[in-house]
Amino acid sequence: MAQADFRFETVEPEFDHLTLSNAPVEVLATGFRWIEGLVWMGDWGTLLFQDLPRGRTMAWSERGGLAVWREPSGNANGQARDREGRVVACVNLERAVVRIEHDGSITPLATHFEGCRLNSPNDVVVKSDGSIWFTDPLYGIANDYEGVRQMSELAPTIYRLAPESGELTAVSRDFQGPNGLAFSPDETLLYVAETGDQRHSDPTQVLRVLPVSDDGRSLGPMRDLAKVAPGYTDGLAVDEAGRIWSSAGDGVHCLSPDGRLLGRIRLGMTVSNLTFGGGSYLNRLFIGASHTLMAVFLNTRGARWP
Repeated sequence: MAQADFRFETVEPEFDHLTLSNAPVEVLATGFRWIEGLVWMGDWGTLLFQDLPRGRTMAWSERGGLAVWREPSGNANGQARDREGRVVACVNLERAVVRIEHDGSITPLATHFEGCRLNSPNDVVVKSDGSIWFTDPLYGIANDYEGVRQMSELAPTIYRLAPESGELTAVSRDFQGPNGLAFSPDETLLYVAETGDQRHSDPTQVLRVLPVSDDGRSLGPMRDLAKVAPGYTDGLAVDEAGRIWSSAGDGVHCLSPDGRLLGRIRLGMTVSNLTFGGGSYLNRLFIGASHTLMAVFLNTRGARWP
């Protein structure tokens, strides 16, 4: 794709201050089947991401370029880093959340709830208290492309895994297809992409927000925050000011904390997921755009949690 196909589009003046005129969108690598699970490994100077249908986790760095980090990955999807620097990953084939230890060994963290198998954990975040929050829709067991078609035993749910006891709690069952999620910078809000029951012709697709309880263990009533179009919110990233950078059908949309559209990064293709990284400043937005990995430097930094 030619560079001219990528452009910034301002909706509100605030967006002009977030982009840099001499920092265009860059194509880092292409040829993937579908990119998911972007996570920045700061001490490595490396981005990890999933080539999901191929069942491999990729690594990209400025110095070393592109390499395979883990194969087979079990059709791993979302991933995050815990407080000890280990990777926590959602794995479609195992219908589980696992931890990849520093020596490369795998520790299962969540496989069942109330005696039933999880569906296909999709996205995961680790809160500053060490608790692990993840979404569990049906997508990874709906077909044989991103996993294996199987029967569901549980309704789509958002879960919290306690850091010490390993107790698994259902914190929200009010979603048809909970997908990407992220905390606000102060961790008082949880943003969740509702991508709906995609077996239906008109699934509910909206970005929702839920307040986090004072003890950090449960969620309050949810409300709709924004409707992204074309496409819908899948993955999302939050910057230092609480702005939400959302995937969309035409690229990346930047939303204010109250859900107003500030601007777009027009890429001409569907974006699945994104994350901030690129060094100690976290001022580079990495973008999984369907089959292509992209990045752009911005005049803002990714959120740093307590």
